[in-house]
This record gives sequence, structure tokens and C-alpha cells, in this order.
Amino acid sequence: IHEYTSLYLRCGHCKKLAPDFETAATRLKGTVPLAKVDCTASPDTCGRFGVTGYPTLKIFRNGEDASSYDGPRSADGIVHFMKKQAGPNSVTLRREADLEAFVNHFDASVVGFFSGPDSGQLAEFLKAASVMREHFRFAHTIDMTLGLKHGVDTERVLLFRPPRLSSKFEESVLRFTETITTHTLRRFIRDNIFGMCPHLTNENRDKLKGQDLLTAYYDLDYLQNPKGTNYWRNRVMKVGSQFASQGLSFAVANRKDFVDELEEEFGLGASDGGDLPFVTIRTQQGFKYTMREEFTRDGKSLERFLEDYFAGRLKRYIKSEPIPEKNKGPVKVLVAESFEEIVNEPEKDVLIEFYAPWCGHCKSLEPKYKELAEQLYSDPNIVIAKMDATANDVPQGFDVQGFPTIYFAQAGKKDQPKRYEGAHEVKDFIKYLKRESSHVPVVSRVKEDL
Repeated sequence: IHEYTSLYLRCGHCKKLAPDFETAATRLKGTVPLAKVDCTASPDTCGRFGVTGYPTLKIFRNGEDASSYDGPRSADGIVHFMKKQAGPNSVTLRREADLEAFVNHFDASVVGFFSGPDSGQLAEFLKAASVMREHFRFAHTIDMTLGLKHGVDTERVLLFRPPRLSSKFEESVLRFTETITTHTLRRFIRDNIFGMCPHLTNENRDKLKGQDLLTAYYDLDYLQNPKGTNYWRNRVMKVGSQFASQGLSFAVANRKDFVDELEEEFGLGASDGGDLPFVTIRTQQGFKYTMREEFTRDGKSLERFLEDYFAGRLKRYIKSEPIPEKNKGPVKVLVAESFEEIVNEPEKDVLIEFYAPWCGHCKSLEPKYKELAEQLYSDPNIVIAKMDATANDVPQGFDVQGFPTIYFAQAGKKDQPKRYEGAHEVKDFIKYLKRESSHVPVVSRVKEDL
């Protein structure tokens, strides 16, 4: 039976995904077929596979719904991800040349060496490979002599890091020494696959950014300029190895892949920074730092930056509009630099609207929000405020995913802001504030034409 893999797109409206999906389909033609179903025209088909939201992407093998697609949504990401889906869960290696060709890859490789086809550990390895094939590359052999070059003299699994990331600062091949189960092998791969200083990409960013991470952004190109790319990476690794036990991870990235993010998050324009790496730190808490000193070739500037970071001497980078010179209106204007001072004033109850200038719902709310502020203007204990969340960093503790998002920070409980979930009429806001405020609100009626 010919095994094939197909990716089904359940989407009637997702215009953003469509061009990437079409590009990926063209590039994968002859390797992995991609198809799409308009659920408005074929509701029975979509209902049969439990499609309730759009777009939903599913992987089919041999005509059966195998799994949901949870890979990247860019054309490159889809192609890369789906190529892993074609073929067996684990590639069989018969010759040394097969092994060398398999591990000489852009991504890491997991290879099992087993004594024969009836090996119990081989069965467990294949079971683990079937579960993790979407994320990692697996191969195996039952010819133990293929592992002699790597010191394998008993059944063993080796993790080969990509040759392009080979460095004197860490091992390129790691040995898995536990009994093979899906759980133990997944943990081993997860803890070791990226190494000391991985190449951060749009495809692996979510896995890497869930930790305190220093990233050096520069003109990184492993295809056209691997030597120049590793020149700066080796300097990051040399300095980073001195701080390896202090809980900070390291990565390098192509600046061109993150132009929008660097401008949005760190204020770096596309033409800023020159040819030298631009270094940032982002913590799990969302705190951001940038290295202001020029990256020196001896690594000393990076070393000083890290010493200051671990000593707590660095000032956090905060994206902020300028603090308004005048802020006497009924609705106080917040920016990131003034947020702490205004919102966390101990004796004040503060209602905060996080908005976006282009948001239609925010524009509809504006006159009502202003009227609310006017009615409470004479109350010295309540502040009605707003902040443009597209031009300012949203502080820790406030989860803003859409606009408008409204929070209430009560006096005495500033570390426990509450999201406002009520209606957006003035009377609803006042009712809420009467219930939640630390003081009884002083409400002054204003003229209807205000």
C-alpha cells in the first residue's frame, strides 16, 4: 500500500493563510499533496471530521484522519513540516553512507542503533518516532557496526546536532543512556536538541522563547556564508559559556527574519545597527534589555553586558510614547513610562482602557468613556485612564489580546488587576465601580452635550 500524506485546509474566510498555502502546495507537488475544503459548500464533510473553527488543518494518511496540523503557517514552514510527514516514521539505515547522509542535514537527527529486527528497544524507538515525527527526524539501523565510529558498542540512541552548528564549545553528538520509552526519549531530545546557542527561526521561536533568552541578531546565512555566520555565533558561545550555569539561554538569528519584531519590540529600524550583531535579552516575565555598547570582536562588550545583567545594573528597555506634557483632561493618558506612577498610586482606584488607534470598537467607546471620566472627575480617589497598547509596552499582569481591553486596578490590590467584562455603557461602568471601588464613587451629572 502506498502511504501518502495530505494536508486539508478547512477555511472559508482565511485570506491570510491562502497565499502561503497555495505556495506550499506548488512546492510540495509530487511529494505531499495539499488540498482544501470550503466548509460553507461542504458542511457534511467538515462536520464528519469535527471541524468547528476556521482555518482547521488536518493531516491524513492512507485516507484516515491521522492528526491535527500544529506546525508553522508560513509557506516555508508548511513545506519543511510536511516533508517530515512523507515517508516512514523512522528511516532505515543500511550502510555507513546512509548514516552520514542522514545526519548531514540542516536540522538535528535522532538515530537508534539496535541488535536486530526483534529488539524490544527498537520497537519502543519506532513507537516514539511515530509520536514525535512531526517535530524531529528519526532513523535507525540493525547493523551495529555503523555505530562503531561514534563509540556505540551496545544498543544506543544518539542525537546528532546539525553539522552547521558544530562548535568546540559543546559536543556535536550526544548519547541517550536511559531505557527507551516515548517519555524518556522526548525529554532527552527536548533538553538537548538546541544545544548552547541554537539558530532562532520563525519555526522554532515559540519553543525557544519560553525561557530567559539572549539573542544576537545579525546577517546570518548558513547557506551562503556559514563561516561568517559562525564567526559571531562562536563569540556569543565563548562568552556565554562563562555564564552557562546562571539560567540564561543563548541564540543567534537572522536580523532580516525578525525586522518587524525588532522594530516593534525594541525600536530598531531596518537600517539601524550596521553589520555588527544587535543583542537583546527577553525574560520569561517579558522584561527586555538591549546591549547599547557596540559588539566588539573580542567579546568583551558582551561580557560586560552580561555581568551588568546578572548584577541587576541594567535598565529595562520599555517601548513608550513620550510622557504627555499636559495631562489634565478627564481621561488620563498613560504611556509605558508613566504607567507605574499613575496606575500604582496606592490610594487611587484606576480604570484602564488599552486601545488601538485603528480599532473601530475603541472609537465607538471613546465618547462614552470620556463621559464616564467627566462624571467622576470630581472624585479624587478614582482615575479613568487609557493607553495606546500598540505604541507602548503593556505591563506585566495585564493580558491584552484584543481591543479594547479594560482593567481595574483597585487601591490596596495593585498586584491583582481585574479584567472588566461588563457592557460599555456609562451606567454599566458606574455600577461596576460602585461595586468594586475601595471608596464610594462621587458621581457628578454633566450636561448631555458634553
